[in-house]
Amino acid sequence: MPQERLSIVKIKEVLRLHSLGLKQRQIARSCSISPSTVSDYLQAAAKAELSWPAVAGWDDDKLELTLWGDRPKPVPRRQHPAPDFPVIHQELQSHSHLTLQLIWEEYRVAQPEGYRYSRFCDLYREWLHKRDVVLRQQHRAGEKLFVDYAGDTIAVYNGTTGEARRAVIFVAVLGASNYTYAEATWTQGLNDWIGSHLRTFEFLGGLPAVIVPDNLRSGVSRACRYEPELNRTYQEMAAHYGVAVTPARPYKPRDKSKVEVGVQVVERWIVAALRKQKFFELASLNEAIAELLERLNQRRFRKREGSRQSLFETVDRPALLPLPAQRYEFGTWKTATANIDYHVELDHHYYSVPYTLTGQRVEIRATATTVEIFYRGQRVASHVRGYVPYVATTINEHRPKSHQRYLEWTPSRLIEWAQTIGPATGKVIEQIMVTRPHPEQGYRSCLGILRLADKYSHARLEAAAQRACLLTVFSYRSIKSILEKQLDRVPVEPLSSPQPPVIHRNIRGADYFTTPKKPTLQ
Repeated sequence: MPQERLSIVKIKEVLRLHSLGLKQRQIARSCSISPSTVSDYLQAAAKAELSWPAVAGWDDDKLELTLWGDRPKPVPRRQHPAPDFPVIHQELQSHSHLTLQLIWEEYRVAQPEGYRYSRFCDLYREWLHKRDVVLRQQHRAGEKLFVDYAGDTIAVYNGTTGEARRAVIFVAVLGASNYTYAEATWTQGLNDWIGSHLRTFEFLGGLPAVIVPDNLRSGVSRACRYEPELNRTYQEMAAHYGVAVTPARPYKPRDKSKVEVGVQVVERWIVAALRKQKFFELASLNEAIAELLERLNQRRFRKREGSRQSLFETVDRPALLPLPAQRYEFGTWKTATANIDYHVELDHHYYSVPYTLTGQRVEIRATATTVEIFYRGQRVASHVRGYVPYVATTINEHRPKSHQRYLEWTPSRLIEWAQTIGPATGKVIEQIMVTRPHPEQGYRSCLGILRLADKYSHARLEAAAQRACLLTVFSYRSIKSILEKQLDRVPVEPLSSPQPPVIHRNIRGADYFTTPKKPTLQ
């Protein structure tokens, strides 16, 4: 209240107490003013013939005019041209090394009779205080959940090597009740980020309508004041739970002031409280955090009734949305191009897509157990997740028809087909398969022989096969040559029986080379 208005209030109180018969020193002590000031007020009221309660209903202006209407007005302070504070503020924000001292010196060069440095600074701070007003946010029950990471970390030690690894602290705060959740994770990566959200929802036993995160890379792929781009997995998680995500504006911490305060509270009442403890497992650290978190939520407020826990039970919990029946399954997204073999690669494992998508850009969603492939928003393939590197997981229907037919050929199927033509043809095919190091090496020869039946008939092919068996020539070229030269129509002459061995005294025989010889004397 300005000094003049304060004086008018005091005058009314002095006149009221004077009408009750109090002495001037008693009035001075009651009104916290000096006795001389009480005397001046009473003299001015007597001169104007004013008394209590006649002035009780007067407003301040009327009372001031009646008491000091002829008082001379104070001489106004000489005014100087006002500095352009918006431009000054923009320059200070744009140049990190610019100071208010330098700006004032430049101002005095342009305005030699202007404000001195101290007054210049006071005026700038007054302008800045009026400009930097804050909207007091009113949070509706169950509406917003603010999430962020604390700046401080907690060490977790390796029991064998003694090496320390720092764990980060995830913090979530409900807007209406300030009900807080905190946990430790190894990283701020996408997997830990999503996992912390899921555990927060389960801790609350329900869902808020809106999540307000900071512009962490795991949550926001591209920060923007007007159209931030969310991470695909984070957006998918929010859609699964039916909540909205509205990131705070970049460099605007007041957009998430709830969690900023919540982080401070967690650092003071949890992180600081654990400073003397030594942890060897992340699970034991989270157990200690959960115990202190329960105490924090049950701690009574200083300036209002209740605690975070009581407010949560009465305000936020009834307004939370129900959890879905199925928990969100974490999945990562990747963009890939279908190779010429109609497969895409993920972690050095290959998954098939329909061959018509060869060369097309597709999206891959991978969970711990499944791999789904999408083309223009439509799922085109689903596979069981494979972890063996450089191995392909292929669905036969994804292959072209020609590839499917080729893979359908097996040695037994080819032999059975050949035997429908004749036993000799079956024997030729079987011999080709046996003599090749790998059956697939004989597929082309066998298919070529079997297709000769379409040109020359089954009977001729069987006859050619009989001749080939007699001559022990098992190849596509031999069968084809027999058919082209029509040798299959020539009667097969039986091979002559082998001649008996010749017995002669000059023929030594095999025994001569195996029996030892007697040495001869010379």
